[in-house]
Amino acid sequence: MSQQVLVERFFETLISGDRHAARQIVDECLQADAPATAIIEKLFWPALDMIEKLYRQDQLTKLAHHFATRLLRMLTDQMQLRLESAESRGKQVLVLCGPSEPDELQGQMAADLLEADGYSVYFAGGGVANDEILAQVGELEPDVLVLFGSTPPDLPYIRQIIDELHDLGVCPNMQIVVGGGVFNRAEGLAEEIGADLWAKTPTELVGAMDAEPQRRMSGDQRTVGRRRRQTRAA
Repeated sequence: MSQQVLVERFFETLISGDRHAARQIVDECLQADAPATAIIEKLFWPALDMIEKLYRQDQLTKLAHHFATRLLRMLTDQMQLRLESAESRGKQVLVLCGPSEPDELQGQMAADLLEADGYSVYFAGGGVANDEILAQVGELEPDVLVLFGSTPPDLPYIRQIIDELHDLGVCPNMQIVVGGGVFNRAEGLAEEIGADLWAKTPTELVGAMDAEPQRRMSGDQRTVGRRRRQTRAA
């Protein structure tokens, strides 16, 4: 069975709220010796992306959306227990996201995979005030800050956090990584708002962080918000 067919089957069980059928599909993958990381990346993540795309286009009812996201959250929690843990990397990561349930799911999947990859992860979720985030970054001094956003309304929140971190010089050596649907739909957006690293999927994000821990934005990369700051300084 192709991955797309499997994702579509899984999607149908999620939007109908059929917990038993959804678990059966996950069990099929496990019985086929699919690793937990692959199930998260190739089943859970594409299904969530499909759910959000149809919901934004008003092709999915709120009830179906609630069924799907709550059921997927349960399955994600269960899959985390099956992830194999790598040796500690000795690095701390703070993960934040937008306030919606899909944002939380994306952030949780990333946090789970990063922890399995050996990072020490602190997952705060969404809806946290910027001043609390800045205070936590200053206190924890994480090596990496990961910000996830799935919808356009998340973008000003993410951009403001990045602006304030740079403007105030909070934890200047920290790497800032972004991901989520809002960045997948707008090529170059992550660079423009000043992110050091970005990725389309949680496993791609883990791989990028492993491969480029020293990558930081270039001086001419950040364009969004630059004019506003220059005007304010003048």
